[in-house]
Amino acid sequence: MAVKNVPEYAHLSESDVAELGRRLDAVRARIEEVRGERDAKYIRNTIRFQRALEVTGRALTVGARRRPLWWLGASALGVAKIVENMEIGHNVMHGQWDWMNDPEIHSTGWEWDNAGPSEHWKQTHNYLHHKYTNVLGMDDDVGYGLLRVTRDQRWHPIYLANILSNTALALGFEYGVALQHLELGKIGRKDFDRAELDRKLGEVGEKVGRQILKDYVVYPALAGAVTRSRSGWRAALTANLMGNAIRNVWSNAIIFCGHFPDGAEKFVKQDVDSETQGEWYLRQMLGSANFHCGPVLAFMSGNLSFQIEHHLFPDLPSNRLREISHEVKALCEEYDLPYTIGPFPVQYAKSWRTIAKLSLPNKYLRDTRDDAPETASEERFREDSAVRLVATIDPVTGKRRGLRSAMATARARRRDGALAKVSRLVPAARGTDRAA
Repeated sequence: MAVKNVPEYAHLSESDVAELGRRLDAVRARIEEVRGERDAKYIRNTIRFQRALEVTGRALTVGARRRPLWWLGASALGVAKIVENMEIGHNVMHGQWDWMNDPEIHSTGWEWDNAGPSEHWKQTHNYLHHKYTNVLGMDDDVGYGLLRVTRDQRWHPIYLANILSNTALALGFEYGVALQHLELGKIGRKDFDRAELDRKLGEVGEKVGRQILKDYVVYPALAGAVTRSRSGWRAALTANLMGNAIRNVWSNAIIFCGHFPDGAEKFVKQDVDSETQGEWYLRQMLGSANFHCGPVLAFMSGNLSFQIEHHLFPDLPSNRLREISHEVKALCEEYDLPYTIGPFPVQYAKSWRTIAKLSLPNKYLRDTRDDAPETASEERFREDSAVRLVATIDPVTGKRRGLRSAMATARARRRDGALAKVSRLVPAARGTDRAA
């Protein structure tokens, strides 16, 4: 299985984990104490920018007869939808701005520009995903009910379509979000509640209907009326289709980079039994991944480029995550914990690589489920004394040797073994050529 016992896997004692939790609590307390007008100004300016960009995008596509103008309008609309979903809607619904006591920017009242109702999202995402992050059978975001993303998921022939399934999910991601809360996989089970499903279906149907009416009926009709032409109606309709597709694909990429690249661990239900606050913090750090970013990419990702920090503090303002990241990195250094991060294209490519590999049964895969690159377990260290996890502290420097050092040693030994194998094959091949 993935990580069976989190403290053991991370080489930390109970007191170490408790101290880690206290220090992360201190980070939270510091941000809560200093947040104020600077943060309020940030979110209000972001909302103004998003609304202006959406109006601009729709205006550019009204009767756009030239293809470059249509692309400019559709792209602006797509970016506006990304900002609304990622940096505003997602973060507002996490309660990041509730401290402002502004009813317009409050988690209880925000309805986002997405096919999934906000109340559904807050249940499946804020509660289930963030509380049970990457726990198989408890976090529906592990594969979204469509994909196999860890060897610990039992293989089924439906996973042969992993790549096609994720392509479809990316293009229609907002509808995947809408369907997720319905828990259609429970149909036929003993705990299936038909009345509850009917209620949820009604709420999803109403929200999807409003979105379709807004994007594909009202705005195209207005564009057609303004231009008095069918081309004006068609340009607005196709621009909305493209804008939604841009938002969907981008959202899928950002979210997958947060939990499916190499190093983002998966867990089992036993890992969260009687879990302390420190252990919860630890599981968020091991189960999440970041990617390198500048200010623009951070903004366009809703600051989920700092997914580790977001999972540690999901209700702290997103614009504070960059400064928090320096403290989290320092803690990882001190406790010798991995801080999973890489370039955005690399992290996304690794997610797709995992999805492609795991479309096949385990017997066709090179690595075992205890030593896979996308997720591993403490078992990988048990038989090798050179990398076995034993908590040690250098008496001179005071530096710990733990999980990150053990992982680095394991990777180095694996790489050296592969190079040795290649070096043995090359002379053998040369000898064969001379014999020939």
